[in-house]
Amino acid sequence: MSLNTLKTIYYSYFNAVINYGLPFWRNSSHRIKIFKMQKRIIRIMIGCKNRVPCRNLFRRLEILPFVSQYIISLMLFVVKHKNLFSLNSENHTKSTSQFNNFYHPITNLTI
Repeated sequence: MSLNTLKTIYYSYFNAVINYGLPFWRNSSHRIKIFKMQKRIIRIMIGCKNRVPCRNLFRRLEILPFVSQYIISLMLFVVKHKNLFSLNSENHTKSTSQFNNFYHPITNLTI
């Protein structure tokens, strides 16, 4: 098959599945398995052996790795739902370089 056909199959099957609920995949214990599966599919598409590094293969196919897709999905969520977040300017009055950034509350996660 041609590379364009393989990319179409990749995007219609595998990429559609991992993009569904991508912000939740990052905290999943299966994220490493998903990334390994993605690398295996990329190697099969190019026709490389199992031990070939995938960084250049992702670039060659112009496909984002799993972690990069996760980061972009989070950024798009924040841009789309800006109203759910507060700014530093709403929580303190000091005019600093971080004044107009989103407020990141300090949390204590210890039990």
